[in-house]
Amino acid sequence: MQDLLKRYPALSVCADSIQNALKLMKETYEKGGTMLLCGNGGSCADCEHIVGELMKGFLSMRRMKEEDYKSIQKMFPEDADYFSETLQYGIPAVSLPSLTAVGSAFINDVAADMVYAQLVYGLGKSQDLVIGISTSGNSKNVVNALKIAKAKGLKTLGLTGAKPSMMDELCDVVIKVPETETYKIQEYHLPVYHYLCAELEQRLFA
Repeated sequence: MQDLLKRYPALSVCADSIQNALKLMKETYEKGGTMLLCGNGGSCADCEHIVGELMKGFLSMRRMKEEDYKSIQKMFPEDADYFSETLQYGIPAVSLPSLTAVGSAFINDVAADMVYAQLVYGLGKSQDLVIGISTSGNSKNVVNALKIAKAKGLKTLGLTGAKPSMMDELCDVVIKVPETETYKIQEYHLPVYHYLCAELEQRLFA
């Protein structure tokens, strides 16, 4: 955190919420939950980026444990060494925008503003965490997903900008970076979620 704030001192205003977000993400993993991410445009790209850092090694290799190696070796001895050398532990996470077939079908057949809500409704379990990314904090499809998450008893995390928004009331933790212009908000979101992914990895797999 000190390194993050040294490079981006303006983020000191949301340091507590960043730490609370880290705790929420760690608890989700420890409970066997999955992180379900949603956003639009640049925030959609951020969802994909975050999942890319979580589902494979980010700053470390997250090597396979001995018990997993032995299970593979017992069933597939000729593959065990290669699998052990290449497979890495993932932190379960799904970028909902990447589910293009069901997403585009629902948008076309039913309602565009409910597409992420539908995916949360269909996939979400009580131990999961829904992460909504919206620079305005008012993106209708993200807000509706958070509402369904709350109704189903899932935890919610939001990344947004400095202005008051609907996400403020819907998220268990909301990180409000100190900017109001879309591209500037997104510029701060990147170091925030890189910190979260790196620190989570360190705490889980050190």
